[in-house]
Amino acid sequence: MKFKCIEECSQCCIEREYYPSKEFGKIGVLILPEEKEKIEKISKLNQTHIKILPRIGVSVKKSSSTKILAYQMMGIEKNGNTCPFLDTTSGDKSPHGGFPCKIYEDRPLACRAYPLIESEPIIIDEKCKFCKEHGNTNQNIDSEMEALLKIKEKMNTDMPIIWRFATGVGEDKDLAVLKSGWILEE
Repeated sequence: MKFKCIEECSQCCIEREYYPSKEFGKIGVLILPEEKEKIEKISKLNQTHIKILPRIGVSVKKSSSTKILAYQMMGIEKNGNTCPFLDTTSGDKSPHGGFPCKIYEDRPLACRAYPLIESEPIIIDEKCKFCKEHGNTNQNIDSEMEALLKIKEKMNTDMPIIWRFATGVGEDKDLAVLKSGWILEE
């Protein structure tokens, strides 16, 4: 079975999840440091407001993060959902009938890798509607695999201390447990 988007689905561009736990808040789309400036430039050209926060940092000492390995582009809703580049207003549709991406040709590697979340063994996101209906696939994921491997390569570091950035973003009912700022990963 070959992977393809389910008709009229844009769920991966809308719904954000808490990761690695609710206290860290909802995560945004992973943006590598070399992608950050490009995405910011595209947002200005498209007159699209974006919010980019740190996501993963590393350091030699436990005092604070000294190098950012990855950023995250947050969703436009208060609860962190909906990619700012998802066109939900024009009435246009993507080839599979969902909302179109305004920057599809320039989308981040994380978007190119989806729904692939692990390369060895191959694991596809169980929240993806296609994956729910058809299970894992091992065909037609070459470009997704290439994007995921590039991300993994950029995450390699010699620095021993890993930090995660808590976004403080989530559902209203979860506001009491949300944290914000750098948190040492133990």
